[in-house]
Amino acid sequence: MSRRPQLYHWQRQLASRLPHLPKVIVALLALWSLGLLLARRCGLDGVAGQLARLRRQSPNTTRQRLREFYQEAAAKRGGRRRDFDVTTCFAALLRWVLSYWSCRRLALALDVTNLGDRFHVLCASVLYGGIGIPVAWRILPANQPDPWHPHWCDLLARLAPAVPPGFVVVVLTDRGLESARLFAAIAAVGWHPLMRVKAAGQFRPAGWVRWHAFGRLVPRPGARFAAAGQAYRTAAPPLACTLLGCWQEGHAEPWLLLTDLAPAAASPCWYAFRAWVEQGFKVIKGGLLHWQRTRMSDPGRAERLWLAIAVTILWLVVIGAVVEGDRRRETVGELGAAAAPPRRQRLLEVGLAEWLAAQLSGRPLPRGPLPPDPWPDVWHEVPTLTEQEFCPG
Repeated sequence: MSRRPQLYHWQRQLASRLPHLPKVIVALLALWSLGLLLARRCGLDGVAGQLARLRRQSPNTTRQRLREFYQEAAAKRGGRRRDFDVTTCFAALLRWVLSYWSCRRLALALDVTNLGDRFHVLCASVLYGGIGIPVAWRILPANQPDPWHPHWCDLLARLAPAVPPGFVVVVLTDRGLESARLFAAIAAVGWHPLMRVKAAGQFRPAGWVRWHAFGRLVPRPGARFAAAGQAYRTAAPPLACTLLGCWQEGHAEPWLLLTDLAPAAASPCWYAFRAWVEQGFKVIKGGLLHWQRTRMSDPGRAERLWLAIAVTILWLVVIGAVVEGDRRRETVGELGAAAAPPRRQRLLEVGLAEWLAAQLSGRPLPRGPLPPDPWPDVWHEVPTLTEQEFCPG
């Protein structure tokens, strides 16, 4: 590999970021990552075809070598068969992302993406620069009874040690994951849930006597609501939380969100970050890597392949963010960078273009901290009503 400096340096970086992995696994991970970029897909045949030409090997030899990355030890040939547990990489991946971080606030999303009737992917992603970077996941067979809550708790427990003290971590979830148990699990690791809920759930603001449907508290476009209280009347006990509601003009329905933060310490506008996880899934399943075409049927092997997907996305997003930050400073200066126009390309696409240019020119890849994303301001004037003043009509 020393004859290919970029691959050699990438392998060294993987070894330093994931030091617990066997060297042979790190070498295969670097190969897979390079193959994903060259093939623009994650199918074994496509990746092997690209790498075989580069390594001057037969496609069959390269294909068998790549298989050894995601195969369990019992399926491999030889007497020195090695295996690895992908879950041991999750905290290291998050530490890797945070090593570039330049602020003390972090947005994570918990979400599920499906692969037809084959897999459910439970994924925790760092939200940055318009995309979700996977840092922990569990892949389950579809259409089989398997409660998700224990898996979410396991992912949270594996990621929590990676976050340094003093970080404010906001965890965003959509209505499909609405759960008082998940809310409590997020809060239990010291993070702050921002959980979108269905309008039919019930909430009782502190000091009020009656319970009201979430949706009734934000009844029309332009309405806002923020109050501490209790949610889920029939729960034992009801969930102590804050309800944030916001219905912006031009939208069909409001955002109704539960959090453990005080009403004046959070904003429902933060929930806009959750759309970025969908962009991450789009890149994985169609926009760049075309994982939706995989013929894999074993969830464990798919989980190992997702490690190659995750480190590739992380690599390209970091490169793209540094390039974009340099460009903005050149055009609008340090003070105007926060007000720069919206990006026309995903950071991942910018990073891929820079990576290809570095391969052709032989120049080093850019390095530097990730410029922080601007967060919407919290509500400084929170609307407060007594129960007597509340009039949804």
